[in-house]
Amino acid sequence: MSITIDDDQVLLALNTVQQRAIRLPPAFKAIGEAVVASTHERFQEKEAPDGTPWTPLSETTVERKGHDRILEGETHQLARQIHYEASDDALEWGSSMIYAAMQHYGGEQAEFPHLWGDIPGREFLGVSSDDRDEVLDTLSLYLEGGL
Repeated sequence: MSITIDDDQVLLALNTVQQRAIRLPPAFKAIGEAVVASTHERFQEKEAPDGTPWTPLSETTVERKGHDRILEGETHQLARQIHYEASDDALEWGSSMIYAAMQHYGGEQAEFPHLWGDIPGREFLGVSSDDRDEVLDTLSLYLEGGL
């Protein structure tokens, strides 16, 4: 089946959408800002992107740190160092802190002897259902020319 459209306005609209779909950095930047803000909210809510609460600190960790605040060091750098990078064809976000992956995925002392115990993964990066909706809304708005 083939449909031929001989309407200058429709063809112009289709070409505009096609050109916008090729040049996505403006949409990626808007999405990057949104997912970084959402990640910061996760630190406040103490939950993974899927809404699962983070595992509480062990008694040993609470004793060593002197508090029971999850993923909070004295400087709060892990939460503060969430950034995004948008390129022509990709969007990436994460933390620049060297220990971010260990906090996100977790690790076992047997594999990492310098740890004082096993660290459960506490996912802070990812896309929640609200993030997904935000991404789709942003892409739609961008393709419609509203961004």
